[in-house]
Amino acid sequence: MSLTRRAAILAILSSRFGWTTQLPDDPNKRRTLPDPEKDEDTRLPNGKSQKDAISKEAHEEALKEVESLIQLAEDLRDELKHNGEFVVAVSSLKKTEEIEKLARKIRGKLKA
Repeated sequence: MSLTRRAAILAILSSRFGWTTQLPDDPNKRRTLPDPEKDEDTRLPNGKSQKDAISKEAHEEALKEVESLIQLAEDLRDELKHNGEFVVAVSSLKKTEEIEKLARKIRGKLKA
């Protein structure tokens, strides 16, 4: 492959993938990422912290989801008591799947 072909291919690839061969204006100047600790918290019109409001809303949502998880578990328990020892209804299996999904959702939110 000739040198001009290589140069053309590199030029196409660099423009396609956003590669640049330009050097920064000042090599001593570094770009820094914003520091989350120094980041000023924005305030809502009522004067409260936006982070606190988001946090409170997420907590309330988690409590609602936990309540629905408890309700599903109680429904499953009642259904299993009602069905007897040797019978497992399909609806009971579906409820266990719903409980698993909801528990994973809650765990994921609490980890984040």
